[in-house]
Amino acid sequence: MAKYIWWKSPAEAMEMPEKIVAQVMNIGDYKDVCSLAQEIGKEGLSEVIQQAEPGEFNERSWHYWHYKLGLAQFEKVPPLPTRQLLG
Repeated sequence: MAKYIWWKSPAEAMEMPEKIVAQVMNIGDYKDVCSLAQEIGKEGLSEVIQQAEPGEFNERSWHYWHYKLGLAQFEKVPPLPTRQLLG
């Protein structure tokens, strides 16, 4: 799974498992997504998306996972997390 957090060493990436999960959910290939879902289950995936930070998911993945995990009804997906600018 280190290929999904390429800007950090494998050891550094493993210090933030939720970031790896979010990256796989966002840009993972089918095989990796299936392996991840089997490993951590629906509850683990739901927890990661509900605690997502701005920029971790693109719009397509955000909608897909909310529908797939039963976290939103059709056309009632919450907005993507956004950064708050100070000032």
